[in-house]
Amino acid sequence: MATRRQFIRISAMGAGAVMAGAAGFRLLGSEFTDGQKATAAVLATRTPTYCEVCFWKCAGWVWKDDEGNIKKITGNKEDQHSNGRFCPRGTGGPGMYYDEDRLKVPLIRVEERGKQVFREASWEEALDHIAGKMKEIIEKNGPESLALLNHGSGGKYFTDLMKSLGSENYAQPSFAQCRGPRDVGFSATFGENPGSPENTDIRDTRCLVLIGSHIGENMHNGQVQEMSDAIDKGATIITVDPRFSTAAGKSKYWLPIKPATDIALLLAWIHEIIYNDYYDKKYVEKYCYGFDELKEHVRNFTPEWAYGITTINPVVIRETAREMADASPAVIVHPGRHVTWYGDDTQRTRAVAILNALLGSWGRRGGFYRQEGKTVPSYPHPEYPKPQKSWREWYPGKYNLADLGVANVIIDASIPAPEKDAMIKGWLVSGTNLPLTVPNTAHTIEAMQNLDLLVVVDTMPMEITGWADVVLPECTYLERYDSLRDSPHRKPALALRVPAVEPKYDSKPAYWIARELAQRLGKGEYFHFEKPEELLDWQLKQMGSSLDEMQKAGVKTWDREVDDLYFGEGEDIAFWTNTGKIELYSTALENEGFSPLPVYTPHPEPPEGFYRLIYGRAPMHTFSRTSNNPNLFDLMDENTLWVNPRVAREWGLTAGQYIHLKNQDGIETDFPIKVRITERIRWDSVYMVHGFGHADKKLTRTYGRGANDTKLITSVMMDPVMGGTGMRGNFVTFITDLERKEVTS
Repeated sequence: MATRRQFIRISAMGAGAVMAGAAGFRLLGSEFTDGQKATAAVLATRTPTYCEVCFWKCAGWVWKDDEGNIKKITGNKEDQHSNGRFCPRGTGGPGMYYDEDRLKVPLIRVEERGKQVFREASWEEALDHIAGKMKEIIEKNGPESLALLNHGSGGKYFTDLMKSLGSENYAQPSFAQCRGPRDVGFSATFGENPGSPENTDIRDTRCLVLIGSHIGENMHNGQVQEMSDAIDKGATIITVDPRFSTAAGKSKYWLPIKPATDIALLLAWIHEIIYNDYYDKKYVEKYCYGFDELKEHVRNFTPEWAYGITTINPVVIRETAREMADASPAVIVHPGRHVTWYGDDTQRTRAVAILNALLGSWGRRGGFYRQEGKTVPSYPHPEYPKPQKSWREWYPGKYNLADLGVANVIIDASIPAPEKDAMIKGWLVSGTNLPLTVPNTAHTIEAMQNLDLLVVVDTMPMEITGWADVVLPECTYLERYDSLRDSPHRKPALALRVPAVEPKYDSKPAYWIARELAQRLGKGEYFHFEKPEELLDWQLKQMGSSLDEMQKAGVKTWDREVDDLYFGEGEDIAFWTNTGKIELYSTALENEGFSPLPVYTPHPEPPEGFYRLIYGRAPMHTFSRTSNNPNLFDLMDENTLWVNPRVAREWGLTAGQYIHLKNQDGIETDFPIKVRITERIRWDSVYMVHGFGHADKKLTRTYGRGANDTKLITSVMMDPVMGGTGMRGNFVTFITDLERKEVTS
């Protein structure tokens, strides 16, 4: 079993090289080595921040020299998200500020969409133009015909703008393209979802099961650290993955499952735990509903049955079930992240939730703790207008269990249908590169071409900016205030982001942009404060703090109101479900016409000569947003295609060879990808890191580097429960002829 230090080192993969002037820092660390104390002495100031490179939003300090130059970012030791340590992505944050490819001034399109022909404009002209177009759309079609697609902290202000106009058509792709099925599946079981960050008590667990969860590669900072602690304490790690991931290398068991068969394995585990009396009888009897129905449902789902589907040896299925039972209740079957795979994803994550319930881990030490957060008060403002219609009406009666906006439905609703005109006429897109985020790129482009207005707010010239009518340059998180980070954790806490430097070029923060648009649209009363720091100070004073205090501390943590991190012995608990109990048999799903118990459904197999496309993350990059970051680009400048040696021999592929890929629908990659021959991938699949293959030449580093997996995802398997886009039903074959037309941008 690897040690904690080994796991962190492998996960970080060279983080120390990221920080300017910081060679030799501890990986994932914020402490100085002896050789760096002299360097630290020249740093004049530090400013509190929380990271925007990924959703974990670790709190830290931005360090500047006496000339005001940003030199490094380190962790805030008071922060529960980071414990004073930053990951490679976080330490690479200054690259976003110094990237010379940044958007610099507002741009207005002068030719049709898709052609990168813009003219520079002043902020006054750009905002007047946008507001004028928005007014036209509202007058003709109503405010509900405007939609927001966003990701990141700035999206809060644009959401407030949409609410002030009377539109609830706003969504983050992180729901329908990432964690939505998990949230709905856990809510249908426990009455609440795992949150973000998840309420997994990994540091005290005795058994951690990762089924499609790549801790150490997705760099969820707190979980990487806690998993390292668990390894040191001798916890059993079980990894289920068709690929030998970083986490698999630290595991006692690696189950190289046949893709698309995960539900069969989960049902076999449930069978073993029930029929061997491994389940927590007192817990199930007191807290759970539908045990008898579940027991009958899984009667025939034996390890032998699962073996014929998953290719996992029945002996291994039994051994791993026993490992979980021996650790119970200090066991976690991890809820996962980016769980949109095969269209039955809510049912799969339901099986994960049920397994945790049977083992008694929800609300127990080493399982799932109870989160507590701090409620940030909103400044009094007029009541928001009540929307007359929403994205839900595009597909009446569907996705009722989705508690957040579904991005792909908003996209669908922007395309006229034979029987009805498009509902959505204008988009505001903030901080999300839709052509590399939402599958079926051609469909997204069709939607954009039908819009009357497309405004993009971003820091970089991503693919989405090429389709915009107006591009607004947002300053990076290092140059702005944002709303307080109030994510719940073991203890309630707040983190503050303060601008370390003035905005570069002619970029502006999201708060200012949203407020300026609100004023032009007659909604200024919803943005009472001229500056965000005034609002922050008011909010903090309502909570017994102040902006001055937080500027010095960066993080403020409160004690829990009640000592209820875990369930008390015999404690009566009311769960937010229809029955008030943990629902092994889901009444919410049954009421919507879906199976109340998880069902395995076979999925399509790769055609002859094709291989299932699997994609994932790298510890130094976040989706497609960081591949041009000069610091992080130096750590990974392109993705590679993992190919099993057996397949490589059949095709005559060699290590380092560049090839193109073609999917089952004849779609080919724009750029070649380098072959990596490895036993770490099953023979029926290939694997690449997501976020490369950018086709915009304005991204001078990453343009043309590697392959864009999203372009190959044209077969989308919709989750009927909540609208998630299953993206792992796509298959690719190899093209070794590299003569291709140049991509225009």
